[in-house]
Amino acid sequence: MGAAGSKLEKALGDQFPEGERYFGLENFGNTCYCNSVLQALYFCVPFREQLLEYYSNNKSPADADENLLTCLADLFTQISSQKRKTGVIAPKRFVHRLRKQNEIFRSYMHQDAHEFLNYLLNELVDILEKEARSSKSDQESSSPSEKMANGPSVNGPQKEPIVTWVHKNFQGILTNETRCLRCETVTARDETFLDLSLDIEQNSSITSCLKNFSSTETLNAEDKFFCDKCCSLQEAQKRMKIKKPPHILVIHLKRFKFIEQLGRYKKLSYRVVFPLELRLSNTVEDADAEYSLFAVVVHVGSGPNHGHYVSLVKSHNHWLFFDDENVEMIEESAVQTFFGAAQEYSSNTDHGYILFYERLVCS
Repeated sequence: MGAAGSKLEKALGDQFPEGERYFGLENFGNTCYCNSVLQALYFCVPFREQLLEYYSNNKSPADADENLLTCLADLFTQISSQKRKTGVIAPKRFVHRLRKQNEIFRSYMHQDAHEFLNYLLNELVDILEKEARSSKSDQESSSPSEKMANGPSVNGPQKEPIVTWVHKNFQGILTNETRCLRCETVTARDETFLDLSLDIEQNSSITSCLKNFSSTETLNAEDKFFCDKCCSLQEAQKRMKIKKPPHILVIHLKRFKFIEQLGRYKKLSYRVVFPLELRLSNTVEDADAEYSLFAVVVHVGSGPNHGHYVSLVKSHNHWLFFDDENVEMIEESAVQTFFGAAQEYSSNTDHGYILFYERLVCS
């Protein structure tokens, strides 16, 4: 990697971004699913900055409890504070912690990068929420006089939802609207999301997949909807809209589909175009939300149970290709080679699987 590292430094020359670090991650047998996601998260700058800030505020004594958040913060700090600009780091502590905590990731079988991302973000949220609750209860127990002054709480403690910096980056809100076709009453139910999983079709685009995601579905026959106003089951129309777009929009393309006739999962190599700039138009209140692509986790291989993961990352207007220990520069035009195959049987098996978009702030 010494040679590859210096090759990358030569390629960037005096355009090497000030203070930036481009490090490959060592693979421990089958950890490409983990490495590819970690690189995408490292180059999610607002997430990285808040994680590094968390680390500097919570430098814990050696005997403090170790968890996935502290291990991730330690790894990102290790990368960002390297004296060299390029090289390889072994995320040993993080992988060890991940395997210790979740047996799914213990085996040396092929793992799913999206499952890992989902698990990691939810785990970070849990840890931060617990920390926020315990510091809140510490504060409350240290100021009993205030409690006395306000009098006893009538309805017991009100549990307010805690909004962590992981939520602030990744969380959006979907609204599920159901309209009764008899009385026209619309029932809306909100739900939060940290990523969107989209069904895909051959020769389609992210925009068309999002349109399908928000398309109207009629509920009839066995699927009728219980309307509270009519007090009975009625035919209805249902649709899902994005109520609050997140700052970081993570889109998971459902490339692994269970085929009933085969009794197993199959990889869909469909060509799905993902633009460098994305406009979300199926939102509830916002005028179009605009996003810019900054990372892609790519699945390499023809089947769901084997293969490899790599990632493409945009950093300071340069695109980089991360393949475990190896890091190299690529042209922006190379991103489109990962859209998928226009024909079913193609030699191209490198397909975009998880897309990371950052919302553009209107100036």
